[in-house]
Amino acid sequence: MIDHDRLFKELLSTFFVEFLELFFPQVLAYLEPGSISFENTEIFTDVTAGEQYEADLVVKARFRGQESCFLIHVENQASPQSDFGRRMFRYFARLSEKFAIPVYPVVIFSYDAPLRPEPNIYRVEFPDKVVLEFNYAVIQLNRLNWRDFLQHENPVASALMAKMNIAPEDRPRVKFECLRLLATLRLDPARMQLISGFVDTYLRLSAGEDEMFRAEIVRLELEEQEVVMQIVTSWMEEGLQRGLQQGRLEGRLEGELAVIMRLLTRRIGTVEPELEERIRQLSLPQLEDLAEALLDFANEDDLMSWLDRVSDESSQVE
Repeated sequence: MIDHDRLFKELLSTFFVEFLELFFPQVLAYLEPGSISFENTEIFTDVTAGEQYEADLVVKARFRGQESCFLIHVENQASPQSDFGRRMFRYFARLSEKFAIPVYPVVIFSYDAPLRPEPNIYRVEFPDKVVLEFNYAVIQLNRLNWRDFLQHENPVASALMAKMNIAPEDRPRVKFECLRLLATLRLDPARMQLISGFVDTYLRLSAGEDEMFRAEIVRLELEEQEVVMQIVTSWMEEGLQRGLQQGRLEGRLEGELAVIMRLLTRRIGTVEPELEERIRQLSLPQLEDLAEALLDFANEDDLMSWLDRVSDESSQVE
């Protein structure tokens, strides 16, 4: 599973000024340079829904030439949610109550679908009166055209193009353009890895797409080509490492399974194919539990009862 909140928080906290330059240059015009600090995120519980929420990013800054401060709250929303405006207002109210300074609320809608425009307002009104009209800024990535960001020499643009509105046939080209732009930025290795990892997470290419992507790399200037190939090589090394780890796990599972099947045959005789298939579906910890439990089995019914109990426990956890 992709940890969307963590990826976006790392990106924006590392390149927050660049994020403002890209989407909110008007805010930078009245923000005091060098005054930015990151606050502890706020947690509140929605009692009616029984859910706990934590603001993604809360930044404190001073107004230019003044002592007074304000907050910028940025929330990444990776899946559609009905009545999301009310949740943004709750964040606003909690932050305003705690800090007693103005709050500039921003939401990034980063899901792929639906493509309908998301509202940027939460309103409470009656037939005769508007009680509340709360506005927040919206960046809806799936409604942004990646081509509009090709000329922005900005690391946030390099990363977020991977989440914008991309036609299926353009996926290899977009990944290439993300890395081409990244290669021109001359970032340090850690920040370059952060962005390249973000892009690779959200733009995993098929074998055919990868071939087209590599064909694009050949068109780069030699110096940029070397930078991009270093990134691609690091992706390959990480993929190989993941494959080795997965292979070790699979090897251990197969070894554990072989031992268990031999022990079961000794304890209760031949195991029916249906039961063997159920055993093959067990996780490694479950297989380890079975290796201990089977010592008390007297017949096939004991095995069936144990498998049924494990299945019921797994269903309750889910």
